[in-house]
Amino acid sequence: MEQIVRKSLLYRSQVEYGDYCINHIEGCAHGCKFPCYAMLLKKRCGVIKDYQEWLKPKLVSNALELLKKELPRHKNRIQYIHMCFSSDPFMYGFPQVCELTLRIIEELRKNEIKAVILTKGLLPPSLISTERFGTENDYGITLVSLNDGFKQAYEPNAAPYRERISSLRFLHSKGLKTWVSIEPYPTPNIIKQELRIILDEVSFVDKIVFGKMNYNPLALQYKGWEEFYEECAEKVIEHCLRSNIELHIKRGTSRRYDARDMAHVRKKDVKANDLTNNYRPGLFE
Repeated sequence: MEQIVRKSLLYRSQVEYGDYCINHIEGCAHGCKFPCYAMLLKKRCGVIKDYQEWLKPKLVSNALELLKKELPRHKNRIQYIHMCFSSDPFMYGFPQVCELTLRIIEELRKNEIKAVILTKGLLPPSLISTERFGTENDYGITLVSLNDGFKQAYEPNAAPYRERISSLRFLHSKGLKTWVSIEPYPTPNIIKQELRIILDEVSFVDKIVFGKMNYNPLALQYKGWEEFYEECAEKVIEHCLRSNIELHIKRGTSRRYDARDMAHVRKKDVKANDLTNNYRPGLFE
């Protein structure tokens, strides 16, 4: 695996639910075609020239050295460190990436800093070692469908959905904090599926983040896409309230909930006729 050297590692994230962030890999072999915002940004900035180059990830060889140097300067301002917003910390099929990620989480533990993990790979079972990694971290997966045909079309090289859920469920069963990012969620002209089935599959988690699909013209071509995402937001809220799960609706997903303090949402705010569970066959079946 090719390696690169960087001059800095830690930075303050501009993502609405982010704090500080580490990207210790450049590029991502998962090859997501939603499209991937990180890939678009790196291409626009001239870091990569095309999608094929993005598929060949490079490891930041001096990541640990930089982390040990930078943590003392930022430690008092850090609430937690997110891994990663422009790559994947447990990249499927890349043990070198996974091993470096584990060493970084271990270093954060030594400095009493919480890590928030998000992956389309598999969460290693070794994370249950509280002596090495602590108990305060949040471990999450991205899950926008359960359909294998959709995964092949939009997340061709990421871990299978069921394996992602299984790795997350294992950590949760050991008492660790778990979460799911259901973003970018596709419109029905891309795939017809029932959101509640996905929600039921991950009803064991501690938190759910939900967001619409961006940067894909197909999503905007769906007639009534705004109403669709309003309905989806209501389903997520109803599910989380019923299951006592923390939730976050991404800005721009729902006008109704953008203007509302989510801490005061109650079950009466969700449409009573929105509680059915009718499955609609999908395009990728």
